[in-house]
Amino acid sequence: MSDQTLLAIQDLSKVYPNGYEALANVSFSVQAGEFICIIGRSGAGKSTLLRCINGLVPITNGSIQVQGTDVASLSDEQKLLLRRKIGFVFQEFNLVGRLSVFQNVLTGRLGYVNNLQALFGYFGREHREKALSCLERVNISHRANYRADNLSGGEKQRVAIARALAQEPLILLADEPVASLDPELSWSVMADLRKVAKEEGVPTLVNIHDLDTARQFADRVIGIAEGKILFDGTPAQLDSATLREIYRNDLSNPTSRYA
Repeated sequence: MSDQTLLAIQDLSKVYPNGYEALANVSFSVQAGEFICIIGRSGAGKSTLLRCINGLVPITNGSIQVQGTDVASLSDEQKLLLRRKIGFVFQEFNLVGRLSVFQNVLTGRLGYVNNLQALFGYFGREHREKALSCLERVNISHRANYRADNLSGGEKQRVAIARALAQEPLILLADEPVASLDPELSWSVMADLRKVAKEEGVPTLVNIHDLDTARQFADRVIGIAEGKILFDGTPAQLDSATLREIYRNDLSNPTSRYA
């Protein structure tokens, strides 16, 4: 593993209790600073992959290594510390609507305060400055005192990105972060996400259903079908024959039909 490899996945498989194999022998590595888009139709295994990486879903076989450490070998406490370093941006934003934008971003700092401070929502100056800086990075600091439930969809997703950045992540994962946004706003949010990821040098994996957006922003595209990687290369290498294989010969409207 090179010094620049932050994430290495080897022969990863995930079989759910009902026997459904969501991932089958998935292997790839991620280098520092890479911005990777993962494409494939609904049920291909994209969301399961991200949730295995951050520990939300336990793996069945194979290994996931972060900075050379096998995640499966860690204690529960060590896994919690590691999860602090893996930022996750959800399609549904997962904000607390009654809290302010600033308070939502501060929750990204929970892993850095003790249990008593977390219980009372106490964050020192360092944490507050970090939260504000993250809001500024995604151009949403002017909404810091707004209730989260009063924001537009694009604003909510920027807050979610700021919260993930507040974790000071080693790796950033985003599961369909712009699926609920209109095309113009999607590109704006993706541009912000790519910009901060590149500036911070944080490798980023983005599940995305829109092929044009993936081609526009990705350094690298990974195509998944039925739990297997069928393509791993640059957007320029992604040809129509490969797309037909990934989307199982149905490309009538891949940008809106496949997640």
